[in-house]
Amino acid sequence: MPQLSLYLDEKTLSKIEKAAKLENTSISKWVAGKLKKHLENDWPDSYSSLFGSITDESFCAESIDDFDDDTAREEL
Repeated sequence: MPQLSLYLDEKTLSKIEKAAKLENTSISKWVAGKLKKHLENDWPDSYSSLFGSITDESFCAESIDDFDDDTAREEL
């Protein structure tokens, strides 16, 4: 299996060590799992081409003229 070397600061390494220990796994398996999850493609390749493809005029955002009926918010 291929290997990868990473250069990390002590603070980041400490966090990784703690997280791996909490999940009762090795640092290598923990990091590999996070990388795999991050790199997974959850959407089909053609998903982004759907943007703007709906031409139905009833499919539009509602226009709001005023916000008088909104709940009063605390002043900060």
